[in-house]
Amino acid sequence: MKRLTKKQMIIFAIGQLGWSILSGIIGAWFVTFYLPTQGDIDAGATQFITPGLVVLGFLTILGLITALSRVFDAVTDPLIASLSDRSTNPRGRRIPFMQYAAIPLSIVTVLLFCAPVNAISGWNVAWISVFIVLFYLFMTMYCTPYNALISEFGKTQDDRMFISTAISLTFFAGTMLAYTPFVFAGMLRGAVGYSWSYRICFIVLAVISCVCMLLPTFLLKEKEFVDTKPSESDMFKSLAATFKNRDFRIFAGSDIMYWIGLTLFQTGLPFFVKVSMELDESYTMIFMGGMTVLSAVFYPFVSGLVRKFGKKKLTILGFLGLALAYLITALIRVIPLPGMVFGVVICIVAAFPMALLGIIPQSIVADVAEADGIVTGENREGMFFAARTFAMKWGQAIAMLVFTSLAIIGTTQNTNSNEITASATGLTIVAVVAVTFCVLGAVILGLYNEKQIMKTIEGKKER
Repeated sequence: MKRLTKKQMIIFAIGQLGWSILSGIIGAWFVTFYLPTQGDIDAGATQFITPGLVVLGFLTILGLITALSRVFDAVTDPLIASLSDRSTNPRGRRIPFMQYAAIPLSIVTVLLFCAPVNAISGWNVAWISVFIVLFYLFMTMYCTPYNALISEFGKTQDDRMFISTAISLTFFAGTMLAYTPFVFAGMLRGAVGYSWSYRICFIVLAVISCVCMLLPTFLLKEKEFVDTKPSESDMFKSLAATFKNRDFRIFAGSDIMYWIGLTLFQTGLPFFVKVSMELDESYTMIFMGGMTVLSAVFYPFVSGLVRKFGKKKLTILGFLGLALAYLITALIRVIPLPGMVFGVVICIVAAFPMALLGIIPQSIVADVAEADGIVTGENREGMFFAARTFAMKWGQAIAMLVFTSLAIIGTTQNTNSNEITASATGLTIVAVVAVTFCVLGAVILGLYNEKQIMKTIEGKKER
């Protein structure tokens, strides 16, 4: 079978640029658009759904919709993975799924922000509920097969590291593009109004995303690079077999710790900036952008470091480096230094660990999936990456619950408001808890048998 050229690997990575823009739009704007603060309302924002903690006194309507949609999302991950692994499509097991999902995913993302009633209404709740479920369905249809191709296209360790590096860069780029409405919506607002100023931005981004997602499906012919036998196991047997793999269970446990720690920090960053550092909220973007750019500077060096030290050691180093950044965050109100100094130091300390953890884990999953396929004779790459995504989503969900519980310690919440009131004490506790999860992740990953995995893969190549 053919091996992808570097140019073809970059074309493949452009697909991730597309879906990461759409994922970034949901992550950055879904809550902001439908749960406007008083400042947003004063600027012209519309309230489409009932605001405040109106579900059992501790949850917003949007929070309930999001929680239920993520449950649906978690169920569809292994389902789509199983369908992809078992596919006998003559064009391949992965590319057709991605091609069919790209256009609907782009359209649904825009429609999600087009609630039909320009006021608080139950119809808006129904609209949002339907389209957020469709968003996650089509996102899974694209991403699960896409991630499985990392293992199948990456025929050597160097190829996997190059692909992992490229898709990590395009993921960061897509996420940053999703934040551009912060700039352009304000320019459009006077002409089209508050809601449409954002919708126009989302439409433009969705068109760009759609083109990027379709590009690899037309330019890369899967069957020229991949010759794998479809899996014969159904979803439940395949999922059970995936978690039966000891090394994958260890990795997944470590990965959950990582996503809890990372999400606690990312969710809390605006609050750390405003409350702990006592800086204007606009510095959130400056710090996040600075951290991302600096992290990208380290990317070209990661492959060389992996060849010298191995993936396991560097991932553990990434965990500990991230824990150090969170520890510094916990000391913001303890050490008498300006908030700006803390912000810069945290960005510098976190950048290298973010580079390591942004690239290497995907490659580890590809290694485990390949080794498992060699031992069992079944090619279930889709299910391995779906299970990794499942672990990521659980980590993110746990982190959101932990953050909202801890950040408000020492405050009294206004249940009629969409805004969370965080305290300096609560945020310090959040940072300490994030340190704990990162250290736990490093400890758990220490049990991963990298030598045996690589021995199995190398043994196949020698034959």
